[in-house]
Amino acid sequence: MKRVFTEEIIGIIRSGLKDDVIVERLHDYHENDIAQALEELSKEERMKLYDILETEWISEILSFMDEPKKYICEMSIDKLAAVINEMDSDDAVDLLEDIDESVKEKLRPILNEDVKADIRLINSYEDDEIGSLITTNYICIKNSLDIRQATQELIRQAGDNDNISTIYVMDDQDKFCGAIDLKDLIVARKNDDLDALIIYSYPYLMDREKISDNIEKIKDYAEDSLPVLNDKKEIIGILTAQDVIEAVDDEMGEDYAKLAGLSSEEDLRETTRESMKKRLPWLVVLLFLGMAVSTVVGAFEGVVAVLPIVICFQSLILDMAGNVGTQSLAVTIRVLMDEELSAKDKATLIMKEVKVGFCNGTLLGILALIFLGVYIHLFKGYGIVAAFMIAGCVGISLLLAMIISSLVGTLVPMFFHKIKIDPAVASGPLITTVNDLVAVITYYGLAWGLLIQVMHMG
Repeated sequence: MKRVFTEEIIGIIRSGLKDDVIVERLHDYHENDIAQALEELSKEERMKLYDILETEWISEILSFMDEPKKYICEMSIDKLAAVINEMDSDDAVDLLEDIDESVKEKLRPILNEDVKADIRLINSYEDDEIGSLITTNYICIKNSLDIRQATQELIRQAGDNDNISTIYVMDDQDKFCGAIDLKDLIVARKNDDLDALIIYSYPYLMDREKISDNIEKIKDYAEDSLPVLNDKKEIIGILTAQDVIEAVDDEMGEDYAKLAGLSSEEDLRETTRESMKKRLPWLVVLLFLGMAVSTVVGAFEGVVAVLPIVICFQSLILDMAGNVGTQSLAVTIRVLMDEELSAKDKATLIMKEVKVGFCNGTLLGILALIFLGVYIHLFKGYGIVAAFMIAGCVGISLLLAMIISSLVGTLVPMFFHKIKIDPAVASGPLITTVNDLVAVITYYGLAWGLLIQVMHMG
């Protein structure tokens, strides 16, 4: 459907119709679809659109473009300034990040003062703070107004702000005191008391709070927007549903990158040097952990020399232990996002992961015993008893490795969380390497003790 709309838009632009007819037809399409179509037009076709479309409309279209830098350079400085003046403050900040410093210098004198003030406000916050996501596109009224005055103020502000579903309310000291649902104001009678419409316990966010610490809170309230306050309890902006989606997406992207052993999410625009700087520290740590695993394997070379077949199943044990550990890690990190998790809840999680590891390990251990026993007997030439003893060693090692890996995948991120370090840094590669070490010791230790020392095989 999206591709169909894009092709239709391109067809309208290239139809040769009069400019006013093209504009009228484009009004039937969403700005996101027009943005996608713009990327497939020639420079001349885009420049024609810049001339015939309203400035506010162009600003909305640009806010949906993945890489607007390619297209804003096609506009004159005056046109670009007019577009930025019409943008929501958060979109303007994002756009300016993609503009060269030389162009910014030319823009600053001709941008509206209120736009520059909003941009300075947002840029005053760190990227991981709530304040960096706000928009100043909202409606705010005084609680001293009556119904008629409040409606008139709504109409007046709606000309410049289109986030009107929730109306925020200030007291006489300009401090946030609550919110009104647009529907309630519309259906209210002129003799009704405005105070009766105000939700005084309306949820809010603080500007200096960390985004990652508030994701669950934002999701739980599920509002179209939430007010953001400074330390004086003054409303400085709002966080919209779209901002929330982007924040959750960014947070998930960062956690995914950390699970992969990276310091932050990478993209195609990064240089080789930047990517190396992010990956190399973890790889160095994993190199030395890998050396530890190799050293342990070397300590059991006597087992391999006496019973070479055991090495055939080493990768099976290691892979399964790593997979189980990574699964437990993912579950634990997801649960730890709830900051109100009690000690009892954590103990329940640990027991659950151990039970899952035990049950899965038992089932897979039995399957390994049966199928590997038959395989070793038929294809490796071992007697039936010896074959199933070796298979049994693999099955028991699989069970123990999966139980221990479940514990490691659960306890390690809990430990990181306890010492105030992001548990996502207990990355997949780290857990996998630790579990390799555990699995090697378990498997070769059991093979040495059970098969060689007790059964005198070899």
